[in-house]
Amino acid sequence: MPFADVNGQHIFFEDSGGVGPAVILSHGFLMDHEMFAAQVAALRGEFRCIAWDERGFGATEAAEPFTFWDSADDALALLSHLGVERAFFVGMSQGGFLSLRAALRAPDRVRGLALIDSQAGREPPEAIPLYQAMTDEWVATGPSDELAETIAGILLGPADHAPWIAKWKARPKEFIREPFRTLIARDDLSDRLPEITAPAIVFHGEADVAIPMEKAEQLLKELPGCEELVRIPDAGHAANVSHPDAVNGPLVEFLRRDA
Repeated sequence: MPFADVNGQHIFFEDSGGVGPAVILSHGFLMDHEMFAAQVAALRGEFRCIAWDERGFGATEAAEPFTFWDSADDALALLSHLGVERAFFVGMSQGGFLSLRAALRAPDRVRGLALIDSQAGREPPEAIPLYQAMTDEWVATGPSDELAETIAGILLGPADHAPWIAKWKARPKEFIREPFRTLIARDDLSDRLPEITAPAIVFHGEADVAIPMEKAEQLLKELPGCEELVRIPDAGHAANVSHPDAVNGPLVEFLRRDA
């Protein structure tokens, strides 16, 4: 299994190789690198695809508190480990959170941004008690069938829930604790969006109940280099999983245009 010991972490990744422009794919909360399988399949003949497991997910551990700034540094360090100076950052939800931070941390290394069901702000205060209760139940007893189905429905919409629920149930139930703290404690980047000048494209499911469409519209409006907001009918929070064809076409066009 390929791991990189970078930024004080032992990070799992998969690298398609090749000589095309590099694309680093950063997954959402409770997911891992495999959520981008359909995108890697569509891109790998033309682009070098680097999909990785962020702290606390997949095969990458999270033994201590961290922030999404730390995760951005992980991504940049992984690219350096692989000899990649510049890359497109494709991020879904929390993968978008860290991608925005990477663009602020090292703008010269971010060739472009593709943000999928993501945003610049924090979780709405009224949602945090519900998320906290779900997390407390998960840590105490593990993901019950009912809880797992509820969360999978929010994340995946009409996509197949079973493989992801099986992953969750196979992991130690405590793994969720540190990533959840990171999620709800993140800082608000809204005021800093005008600083991010990289070319960008935004994808957002019209049925996303985790992050409302208005947050995607904010990215379109306030990111100076944002070229398009792709609204995906019937898609929930992980639009690239449930509706890969609706994401892949515009994504390939964006990457080709700005390569």
